[in-house]
Amino acid sequence: MVHRPTQIIAFFPRLFTLFFCLSLLFPSTPAYARKTSRFPLYTVIVPNVIFWEKVYGKYSSRQGILHDKNDLSIIYGVVDLVDWNTPAAARINKNLIKIARHRYKAILTNLGNGKKPRSREARRIAALFAHKKHGGYKKARNNIRLQIGQKDSFRKGVVRSGAYMRTIKSIFHKYRLPLELAYLPHVESSFNPRAHSKAGAVGLWQFTRITGRDFMTVNDVLDERYDPVLSSRAAAKLLKKNYAQLGSWPLALTAYNYGRPGMVRALNQRKTYSNIFKNHRTGLFKFAARNFYSEFLAALRTARKMEKDGSIIRDRPAATFTVRMKGYADFDQLRRFLRISSTDLARLNPALLQPVRAGKKYIPKGYQLRLPATPSFKRRAKKMGRRFYHARQIRDRIYIVRRGDTISSIGKKFGLSSRSLIRANHLNRRGFIHVGQKIILVPRMAGRHKNTIIILQDRAKHKPRHKGHK
Repeated sequence: MVHRPTQIIAFFPRLFTLFFCLSLLFPSTPAYARKTSRFPLYTVIVPNVIFWEKVYGKYSSRQGILHDKNDLSIIYGVVDLVDWNTPAAARINKNLIKIARHRYKAILTNLGNGKKPRSREARRIAALFAHKKHGGYKKARNNIRLQIGQKDSFRKGVVRSGAYMRTIKSIFHKYRLPLELAYLPHVESSFNPRAHSKAGAVGLWQFTRITGRDFMTVNDVLDERYDPVLSSRAAAKLLKKNYAQLGSWPLALTAYNYGRPGMVRALNQRKTYSNIFKNHRTGLFKFAARNFYSEFLAALRTARKMEKDGSIIRDRPAATFTVRMKGYADFDQLRRFLRISSTDLARLNPALLQPVRAGKKYIPKGYQLRLPATPSFKRRAKKMGRRFYHARQIRDRIYIVRRGDTISSIGKKFGLSSRSLIRANHLNRRGFIHVGQKIILVPRMAGRHKNTIIILQDRAKHKPRHKGHK
């Protein structure tokens, strides 16, 4: 079923309505202006902010919004979808969206060809374009975009945020950052510390591996992007650096998504945020980057509104304390001594990766182990002596790629799966390797404490003609 707005709005009445809504949503009192001066609501982004407020606070994941990707005030309709957990839901929803999209394209085509709108639906869509020329109809046919509503997932994010918000605000206060920035994970991850993106970004703050390494430890043993506290400190450093170079929070926040170097170039060319929003077009500055600041403003307002809803009970932060590891420690030995389950120890220390949890690597020396803040755990932690620590980390076995090797042939040679090698070495799905590359041979559980470095050199020591999987 497709919902249709019932009111036909001409250009000037629609503009008046837009600013009337704005006056209700964002009061222009001096007190409010002082609080939000660092996060201004530019006139040019008003339709976008209102649109994202609807996405976060009105439409659920069972609703698909078909809209113009350039002008977010143009909403063609809202498609009712089947529950995504039902069998064949993806296929059914795809067809429902396809039918609705085709219908709106047909209406726009007819209007673009000069045909008078006869149906109520055609008249409504024509009114959305009252201020544009007929050529705008045909251009709009290829600009129809789908946005799935997020009210239910956003609400869950508000619940989860209770466990982290106080700590994040404390960190941001320490770095002298606006506390409004603590709401940014609503846009990035819905406050899910295990969130993953297609681009390889993970955690509350959605750091990629490359950016994460600039501010945190990210390797095969520790990935601090998963730790809400450590990643929040990293986010504070990144945001502070963005602001120092760009001079405003709209630009600094956009750079969080788009990248600081690209934003610096855009600022040099366009001079102001409004000009960047209206006129900057590159291969990377697309819908997501252009809308990022608008999404933040919408998420900030929606989250604060939901926080006042008495029916939403937010999670409470866990009471914990940390113990600095004086040496390398075995995960399983440690958790047995502390009398804590593997699940709970891993949950409290999400930065410890699978090789550590499986005993293939030790907990690193100097790591701040997080434990429940109870008297019993504090007593046991004080009793941790030298017998729990090892002088060295478990070493990896290393193989250096020879001519003719593939990831599959290396796996067969050492009795390892291609999948495990790809994951351990952060290769692409095809296991792309090149001659001379060092490949980590995942240590086996049996005799794991006796692993040594094995480097098998190509005796010919030839120079590769090109890089590639051979």
